[in-house]
Amino acid sequence: MRPLDPLSSIKTKLGVVIVASVAVTVAVHTLGIRAGIPLFVVGGASGALSLLMVQFLAHGMTSPLREMAAAAKTMARGDYSKRVTATSRDEVGDLSRAFNAMASELEQVERMRRDLVANVSHELRTPISALQAVLENLIDGVEEPDPVTFTTMHEQVRRLGRLVSQLLDLSRLESGAVPLQRINFRLEDLLQQAVRESKLHSHNVHLTVDVRPPDLSADGDPERVHQVVANLIENAVRHSPADAEVSVSAYGDEHRVTIEVADEGPGIPQNEAGRVFERFYRADAARSSTQGGTGLGLAIARWIVDLHGGEIRVESREPTGCRMVVEFPGIAP
Repeated sequence: MRPLDPLSSIKTKLGVVIVASVAVTVAVHTLGIRAGIPLFVVGGASGALSLLMVQFLAHGMTSPLREMAAAAKTMARGDYSKRVTATSRDEVGDLSRAFNAMASELEQVERMRRDLVANVSHELRTPISALQAVLENLIDGVEEPDPVTFTTMHEQVRRLGRLVSQLLDLSRLESGAVPLQRINFRLEDLLQQAVRESKLHSHNVHLTVDVRPPDLSADGDPERVHQVVANLIENAVRHSPADAEVSVSAYGDEHRVTIEVADEGPGIPQNEAGRVFERFYRADAARSSTQGGTGLGLAIARWIVDLHGGEIRVESREPTGCRMVVEFPGIAP
């Protein structure tokens, strides 16, 4: 029971406790004298009742602190599920609400850490197991060294390198260790470069670039924006059928510049569109691990776009396919 919770100041509560203690002492003393009870008995009774009153009122004031101490000890053991009662309106109540918010954030971070460790272990184990199997077959003479075998091994090594590189990028972005080098740059040059690089590994998909107006410019870090576009193109190419078209376009006005990467793949279900930017998340139809993705490209893209103060989202494309839309503020004519 916490009768002083409606009061909005700890000083007011202390004042109420003092006044209540004095009032009890005076009342008991007065009644005892009138009843003819000896003074030492009245003094002892009034002191005891006054202490009981202080204990009753103070218990509600300090119970959030005791709860926080117990919860902190539990959190030190790795359990972040404990919460404290935060009904008080005073400074202790504010501290309780801040403590609960901190506990929620720590619980989320711990859950993300566990998921990250599990996912990284899984992603690393797959190419390592494949490499180990091939190397063991070569050593035992089960298979003969040939270009196909070495190509398979090379692809697995590339996948490992890509995963490690993306993990490092994501770690730097989350820690704020990647400052943006903002300049004014032409979008057509950047998009054309990203498309040329993608064509080296996507011979069976047609890539097109459309920028309106052709001299459209943006303000940002071109290296990081290139990373976003390259990730989106790689994702689109990976999930496009043979001879499909992946279109990369950009347009803008005096306030915003928009970049779109559209493909003709299976698309992303509407109920999963908000989760594709989570680390290691894959939609069943659109982000299969057997196709070589690490599940980090879109997470990195979102971080970079957020650092620029922009927005990235998924849109459906008719009759089939997916459109990734990136909006950056502040274009330059």
